[in-house]
Amino acid sequence: MKMVMIVALIAVLTTAIWTDLRSSRIPNWLTFSTMILALAAHAWLGGTQQALFGLAGLATGLGLFLVLYVFAGIGAGDVKLMAAVGAMVGPFGALISGGLAILVGGAYAAGVLAYRSCLTRFGWGQEAVSLRLRYGLAIAGGTLLFQLGINPFGG
Repeated sequence: MKMVMIVALIAVLTTAIWTDLRSSRIPNWLTFSTMILALAAHAWLGGTQQALFGLAGLATGLGLFLVLYVFAGIGAGDVKLMAAVGAMVGPFGALISGGLAILVGGAYAAGVLAYRSCLTRFGWGQEAVSLRLRYGLAIAGGTLLFQLGINPFGG
């Protein structure tokens, strides 16, 4: 991936984490502008073939997390963020980043559950109830692991 795309990806993920932690939302201005700019950058850097590569990645990321949105209760912003990531990294990158994000999200959820259990056990139940998962963190973690070359799924 071109260095410009990697820097842009890191900027998008950092912004998504910040907004998700601050407001429990990943804004449309971030996700939709990322999708458009990623497709335009692919077209500019590699023509129609690369634009289709980005479009296939967008569809892969969207499809993968749309299933989670419907059945597992993640937010629509998370789905759009994964679609934006897919537009940047392509279909294979979206699939692996999404799979890694699911693994990171599972570890994150287990950690939050353990922390809630400890809070409840020691009588701080109100604090335990207020803890919520921010799945933008898991998407960023999975995507960054993929960028580091980690692929536990083979291929």
